[in-house]
Amino acid sequence: MSSVFYDNGAGHTVYQFSDLVAGDGIQSNQFLLIHGDHAALIDPGGQLTYQPLYAAISRLTIVRHLDYVIASHQDPDIITSLDKWLLYTDARVVISRLWARFLPHLVPGYIAGESDGRIIALPDSGACLPFGDSEIIALPAHFLHSVGNFHFYDPVSRILFSGDVGASLTDEEHARPVRDFDRHVKKMQAFHERYMVSNRACRLWVDMVRSLDVDMIVPQHGRPFVGPQMVGRFLQWFEQLQCGIDLLGPNYYRPPRRQAAASA
Repeated sequence: MSSVFYDNGAGHTVYQFSDLVAGDGIQSNQFLLIHGDHAALIDPGGQLTYQPLYAAISRLTIVRHLDYVIASHQDPDIITSLDKWLLYTDARVVISRLWARFLPHLVPGYIAGESDGRIIALPDSGACLPFGDSEIIALPAHFLHSVGNFHFYDPVSRILFSGDVGASLTDEEHARPVRDFDRHVKKMQAFHERYMVSNRACRLWVDMVRSLDVDMIVPQHGRPFVGPQMVGRFLQWFEQLQCGIDLLGPNYYRPPRRQAAASA
């Protein structure tokens, strides 16, 4: 059920859960970071993933003592299980300040007080979240799918948790690294063209990522990019991607043909 993405043998371990969504839900990955006595959950998902995810991480850490529940953005497959994490853990919830004010809509009235003082509303510039004697770095990724969007970098494992950037729609084993990049592009292209706002945002993000020591890029859907060569291939592709408003034209903004006119 879980895959170990990193284990330094000295108390720092990164787990991915990739097969918890069954039925009609979109496949998604959830991540658990453990650093000594500290633990953080990234993009825990919604009601489809809550129960199996809780059961899985309870075998690895004391769930009540989670330091953070971290959300890259506001989508249902990211954070709609918020009410349960607030109720059954002591974790602080990390999300963009743009979306923090919407979180009460996800919390039933009878537990509304559980969120008091527990929301970390990230400024647009990001933040370094203390994590034992290490940290988790929240990196700006605005307009790369969401207007208030963050990715998270673990400097110990050198893993970048990239949200929807790098996401692929595939039925293959999602924890298995990409091996054939050219073939894999076909499983990313349409998604990125629609969900990323523009090439300018892509280029700015790539410049930021290249300033870091990244050994693995792990998206929230699909398969990871592992090692300098594959990380480099992805960054090169994403840097050149034409997407979002780059592709817009008048045909996107026309009223639909009315039925009466069509049948006349």
